[in-house]
Amino acid sequence: MIKFVYMINRVKGMSFDAFVDYHRSNHAPLFTSIPEAKQYVRKYTVSHPVAAVNYPAPAYDGLTEIWFGSWADHDAFFTSENYLQKVKPDEATFIDFNAVGVMVTEERVVI
Repeated sequence: MIKFVYMINRVKGMSFDAFVDYHRSNHAPLFTSIPEAKQYVRKYTVSHPVAAVNYPAPAYDGLTEIWFGSWADHDAFFTSENYLQKVKPDEATFIDFNAVGVMVTEERVVI
């Protein structure tokens, strides 16, 4: 299983609360609405920081995880017309692409 972790920040001028609401209520349902999400994506999560005493301020406004069973599934999803025409354009609505971190991993459960 291949896991993609996208650490994202909001576009300039958007409040944190508006960013979280848009990510959860607009973008995530759009992402999951395309047939390719059901066909190729094994897991999709969106997360946002919460107040945590004695921890540093978060470096990102949100985190998205997308899991695929293979690189072929990854390629099929991200090159699909539905992703390219519906989902990808929506990302620019709330994500500052100058402030994105990406990590590609193979997760190993320890506990």
